[in-house]
Amino acid sequence: MFNQYPDIMSVFDVAEALYIGKNRVYELLELGQLKGFRIGHVWKIPRKSVEEYVLSQSGLK
Repeated sequence: MFNQYPDIMSVFDVAEALYIGKNRVYELLELGQLKGFRIGHVWKIPRKSVEEYVLSQSGLK
C-alpha cells in the first residue's frame, strides 16, 4: 500500500495519497491520529504511519 511514495512522506505526499487537503493532514497530525515528527517547521510522516491510519479508519486493524 502506498509503495510509490517515499518511506518518509511530506504533508503534500500524504494529502495526495489520501485525497484530502493539506489542512486536514495538519489537523490529523495535531490531533495525534496520524503520527509524524517535525524537523524545524516541516512535518515528516512515515509511510507506515499513513498505512496504519488508513487501516484504523477502515476498521480492518
